[in-house]
Amino acid sequence: MTREREFGVAMAEDVDAELCDHLLRPDGQEDLAFALWTPSAGATRDTALLHTVVLPRAGEREVHGNVHFNPAYFERIVAVAAKRGCGVAFLHSHPGPGWQDMSSDDVVAEKKIAGACAAMTGLPLVGMTVGSNGVWSARTWDRQGPRLYDRAWARSVRVVGRRLRAHFADHLAPAPAFREMFRRTVTVWGADRHADLARLRVGIVGLGSVGSIVAETLARMGLSHLTLIDFDEVQPHNLDRLLGVTRSDIGALKIDVMARQVEAASTAASIEVRRSAFSVAEEEGYLAALDCDVLFSCVDRPRARSILNHLAYAHLIPVVDGGIEVRFRDGRFVGVDWQLQTVAPTRPCLQCLGAFDPGDVSAERDGHLDDPTYLAGLPSDHRFKRNENVFPFSANLASLEVLQFVALATGIANQPYLGVQRYRYVPGVVTTETSPCCRKSCEAVTLTAQGDQHFTLWDRDLAAEAARRRQQQPSRTLTNAQAIDGR
Repeated sequence: MTREREFGVAMAEDVDAELCDHLLRPDGQEDLAFALWTPSAGATRDTALLHTVVLPRAGEREVHGNVHFNPAYFERIVAVAAKRGCGVAFLHSHPGPGWQDMSSDDVVAEKKIAGACAAMTGLPLVGMTVGSNGVWSARTWDRQGPRLYDRAWARSVRVVGRRLRAHFADHLAPAPAFREMFRRTVTVWGADRHADLARLRVGIVGLGSVGSIVAETLARMGLSHLTLIDFDEVQPHNLDRLLGVTRSDIGALKIDVMARQVEAASTAASIEVRRSAFSVAEEEGYLAALDCDVLFSCVDRPRARSILNHLAYAHLIPVVDGGIEVRFRDGRFVGVDWQLQTVAPTRPCLQCLGAFDPGDVSAERDGHLDDPTYLAGLPSDHRFKRNENVFPFSANLASLEVLQFVALATGIANQPYLGVQRYRYVPGVVTTETSPCCRKSCEAVTLTAQGDQHFTLWDRDLAAEAARRRQQQPSRTLTNAQAIDGR
């Protein structure tokens, strides 16, 4: 059997720190450890989420240049994994730097325990090797038949926290060749950082005024793998806010229009653009998001934000999020505020930052935000009725969100964490808060790296279903110009 699905590994930065502290010995000898992992299954990728390190006790391993574990250690970790419903990861260090292949002894050792791990836990063994500079390689051992297990390499190992570090297997994800088109871009953060940045799978949830600008910006930066998630179509009132959209695009799906724009704007030698015409609250959109290494939250509804917040912690996929609040007094514009942040383990979550209200999430799930009668009963200045926005406001937010992403993924100028940024048009100031943290009872933090173990959040999305019904209606007889003019 050939593995058709991609495989990857992710861990929070505190797990990486604990493992490296143990495995990278001052005396240069190899060492080993076991850990627990939980699966995260996307549309095309299976990810092993490492979350609990189980270090050896005295007498459970022997270090003598290379290293061996004793049966008691293995029996202990398998028992713990089976009891907790987790998989087993076997980790060891090599003395050289960079991505590590396996020695013949490594292969024998991992094949020897692969069967027992699968039988006891129902999940395949994950093997991992760390080089002397902290770079990881990983593989999974899939059952091919009786006592027959085959190795499948991970495309990448991601370490997620204040910084996102991605370690790629070059034979599965080759570094991009230099192109004159992005010479100036590479000059800013360097060829090595650009190679890592370009290979990330970046998802954009919401292809409206902010998401459309983010998508084209990333394409021009040379990123090679983008996923576009949006169920809506281009409507006349979108034309003053969507980048690259023209009158002829009215009625077309936003993801199709933006795929065209992204492919035309790309500076990479080739670009893979995946499209999902669903809400992130629906199974198809949710699973498409799980295939990504980073997500941009370009949505204006609370339910999508709450789901993306969950993915940032439970599935270790950092989320760059932002919002715009236009302020009026007596019907006159008096100012606009932007807030943006990137959420991931060790960073405060969107709920604790007030980016969404759980009560609003429930109201949307129950269909109230799409019920004209319900909305008519709300005050005129209620947050559900605030939809004023113009292209310059969106362009500002999109630019700031991309800069948050660049900081996260490259750490240039030793500044991977920009904190929570707030920009007030009046009086024209930017403030940054780097010290906020989640509440002690925050559910997002307690679910860090738990993946699919407890629950999934997809369900029906009434707005998405209504959009598909609208899109399936026979073409209207109005011309595009008439639709725009309101005739």
